[in-house]
Amino acid sequence: MALDTITEPANARSRRTRAALLASARNILEEQGFEALTMTAVADRAGLTRRSAYLHFPSRAALVSALFDYITDAEHLDDSLARVWAAPDAVSALREWAAHLARYHPRLLAVDRAVERVRHLDADAAAHRDRVVAAQLANCRRLAGWLNREGRLAAPWTVGSASDMLFGLVSSDMIEALTVDRGWSQARLARHLAVMVESTFVTGGA
Repeated sequence: MALDTITEPANARSRRTRAALLASARNILEEQGFEALTMTAVADRAGLTRRSAYLHFPSRAALVSALFDYITDAEHLDDSLARVWAAPDAVSALREWAAHLARYHPRLLAVDRAVERVRHLDADAAAHRDRVVAAQLANCRRLAGWLNREGRLAAPWTVGSASDMLFGLVSSDMIEALTVDRGWSQARLARHLAVMVESTFVTGGA
């Protein structure tokens, strides 16, 4: 009990410091781009010393790696996806997937844009994007496989080609074009995405 009493406040401080550094990193990405993301800039933005930053993240690469989990937690990715996987059948899951895209992805546009600009030049940005792509592809394959197992995947789609096309629809360009350039609301985006994916990938009626 005495050990818990001593270590808990230190652990709490450590978690707060880590969160402050990650929040600072996200803000810099959104406002200034990946090029401005240095350990010094992150520490300064968080009101901390460089030494403190390096105690939590020994390198910029480690910071960027942790940023993936921080952003998905902050934006409640697991909760959003849970609605997809809790659907009673594959077609319902596909509709929920459309709602998830409309609900979740517009909030990540600034980070996505910052990463996309430099991913061919910055190894940390490339690693972050690779992790995002892998997670998105896994979800698309899960959806396409579910449709296929229930006999609802329309011809001529295969699990592989449907997965790839679903992945292509998780496009920041498309999300930005509709929500920013065309001013679509989240509800409108979800509704029309659902119509598109269902009419494209589903056979045998609704």
